[in-house]
Amino acid sequence: MNSTFRSHLSGLALGLLALLAAGAAWPQDAVGSSYIIGVGDMLQVSVWKNEDLQAEVPVRPDGRISVPLVGEVQVAGLTPLEVQSLLTERYTSFVTAPSVSVLVTQVNSRKVFILGQVKEPGAFDILQPTNVMQALAMAGGLTEFARTKGIVVLRKINGVDKRWQVNLDAIASGKRPDDNLVLEPGDTIIVP
Repeated sequence: MNSTFRSHLSGLALGLLALLAAGAAWPQDAVGSSYIIGVGDMLQVSVWKNEDLQAEVPVRPDGRISVPLVGEVQVAGLTPLEVQSLLTERYTSFVTAPSVSVLVTQVNSRKVFILGQVKEPGAFDILQPTNVMQALAMAGGLTEFARTKGIVVLRKINGVDKRWQVNLDAIASGKRPDDNLVLEPGDTIIVP
């Protein structure tokens, strides 16, 4: 890979890191009503005029939260509005006409993993649609020993690992733009 391409990738990495650092707190408006809650996310549950029922709770590895009076509730895989509806229904046994709100206060369930010849391997949050090139920039770019051909993206689909070969040079030149896959939570990128 030429030094100009490495330089551009490093610059992109610094810009993305600055944006991510600025967006550490993830406002509800940005999450939106279509956001799917996942394991590790933090939720704020409130019942109007019932301060004792307010709680900020993590989504546990089993996909559940624990809230006052209601107890255990399965929330992973649901939207905030679906959880709000579910909790409203459950609270009707305890509160007259409950008005429940559910806010996602922290997004922690949308991670990708980058391994191999990158400057900062690890787990990275993807809070918006992110492609392979952007994710590599988040990892600080490639090391001088990285191969730009033969990068692998792994994704589990219905319990089966799917594998894609990615060629960064072909992406950059425009010959194979489809190699620049949009990542999904749980994807792993391996840079040889």
